[in-house]
Amino acid sequence: MDGMDQSAVDLEDPTRLVFDYVRRIGDLVDALPAGPLRVLHVGGAAMSLPRYVAATRPRSAQIVLEPAADIVDRVRAEAPLPARSGIKVRPVDGESGILAVRDDSQDLVILDAFEDGVVPVSLTTAAYVEQVGRVLAPGGLFVANLVDRPPYPRVRAFVAAVRALGEVAVGAEPATLKGRRPGNLVVASGAVPAGAFGTPSPLEYRVFHGRAVADAFGGGRPG
Repeated sequence: MDGMDQSAVDLEDPTRLVFDYVRRIGDLVDALPAGPLRVLHVGGAAMSLPRYVAATRPRSAQIVLEPAADIVDRVRAEAPLPARSGIKVRPVDGESGILAVRDDSQDLVILDAFEDGVVPVSLTTAAYVEQVGRVLAPGGLFVANLVDRPPYPRVRAFVAAVRALGEVAVGAEPATLKGRRPGNLVVASGAVPAGAFGTPSPLEYRVFHGRAVADAFGGGRPG
């Protein structure tokens, strides 16, 4: 979509996450307490992460907000979801779709949505973060994929907004941090688990916690 690869799915092995940032989100999922999860996905495309959760956390209840009806139809025809996967796809955008989600009903909210090649601004505002906080259960986690480049104006504003949810951690590829190109930065907020993002080599991935988040991505104002 929009000249960009949106999803990669291995129908034989749904635990194989091809894109690096998606793999890092998978690591965050793995670090959460054992057992089924209640997950809200804002953006789904070919459902890489919902399939991953269904495979690694059986009996999980998942809601996917995906407004691109043509993509959903194509997925259902060419890469259908497993039977009894627990994944429910709602053909609505993230901004309106979250309003129908009950308070305190989700253990995890994952934002991975694109429009015209970027994450919609409406999904990164303080008002939207308030909605995420409303639907998250106590001890819940919000994970967002943002595309940005130095000096990271979008990430700084988003970090300022999600601090209201609790702890914040940010992960990014070295090339993104060096400003060679716009890239994916994964922001986790709320009850960030120990071992978030797995145990990546510093040469392969950078993870910021605590004071390091403020030093690298502080100074922003919520949108």
